[in-house]
Amino acid sequence: MIVSDPIRLTKLAKRAGCAAKQPPGYLFPLLGTLPPITDPNVLVGTSTADDAAIYRLSDELALVLTTDFFTPIVDDPYDFGAVAAANALSDVYAMGGTPVAALAIVGFPDHLLPAEVLGDILRGAHEKAAEAGIAIVGGHTIKAEEPIFGLAVTGSVHPARMLSNAGAKPGDVLVLSKPLGLGIISTAAKNDQDPLEAIPAAIAVMKTLNRSAAEVFVSAGTHALTDITGFGLLGHLRNVVAASKVSARVFLDRVPVLPQAWEYVRAGVAPGGTHANFRYLADHVTYADDLTKEEQLVLCDAQTSGGLLAAVPPERAEDTVRQLRERGLLAAAIIGEIDAGPPGRIFASRSTPQLVGLEATPPS
Repeated sequence: MIVSDPIRLTKLAKRAGCAAKQPPGYLFPLLGTLPPITDPNVLVGTSTADDAAIYRLSDELALVLTTDFFTPIVDDPYDFGAVAAANALSDVYAMGGTPVAALAIVGFPDHLLPAEVLGDILRGAHEKAAEAGIAIVGGHTIKAEEPIFGLAVTGSVHPARMLSNAGAKPGDVLVLSKPLGLGIISTAAKNDQDPLEAIPAAIAVMKTLNRSAAEVFVSAGTHALTDITGFGLLGHLRNVVAASKVSARVFLDRVPVLPQAWEYVRAGVAPGGTHANFRYLADHVTYADDLTKEEQLVLCDAQTSGGLLAAVPPERAEDTVRQLRERGLLAAAIIGEIDAGPPGRIFASRSTPQLVGLEATPPS
């Protein structure tokens, strides 16, 4: 039976967007059972839980390889395609690379939805890819019980200029380019609990390419870079500090958050992926006593097509924030720092006097 308009894609998905990821506590032990990669041309593989793989072709050229797909995070088919494309492209930007081409990955319930819906999903993705300067050159489709869409993206990078999550150094400053709260707001909208009508602002954030942020971070001499998606801010930061053998401090009052997300999380709205992240991170994060459970959940919120998180040399941090805002990323902010504490540990508190400064603070 074909459903009638208006079509709400999120009603056909049990889990939405990157919150549908297998949580790190489930995934990482499985990856640890795989044989080690011994090919010397694999510059980045699975061992550091990075955003993409990097394979060296020559002394001057390496491929950036990634794939990302999920069930609908938004109701509109065009927006779903655009968000999924921006999300997949972000992995290449997070490695300091430039996208070259992409393939589409599609699961589609043709017994529930007309073909025009898939056409709109593909159109949203193709137009977002064109914005990134590439084409979607092919792909693969299967029949599925839920809509699934994403991209396999190939990019390029000079081996000497690639970035990863493994280069953070004590003294680096953490800069975030987009606000948090995307998982909370999209879950509220999916469950018809969005009286503040926050989903349009969340969609605008998710559809924003991380290309400009990556360009700024690369030019700033960033030591480590990652994008914030399904594992949340603290989950992806945990990968950075584990791979870099450092620790980090995050200051909640400096973290940009879409304001409606605060009201929704305090009302009990948060995706299952956010709660899974919170449980996993209990062994890796120490929270200050004055941080509420809801505030901790926001720091763990499963994002879809979130921002880039960079470990930037301290002397470049404020200028980096200024450049990000000049490129339209108005929520960009300094949110913490890297230090030489216990490797792999994160300490989350409300604020610190050391990072107070006009350019470091997210706009209200």
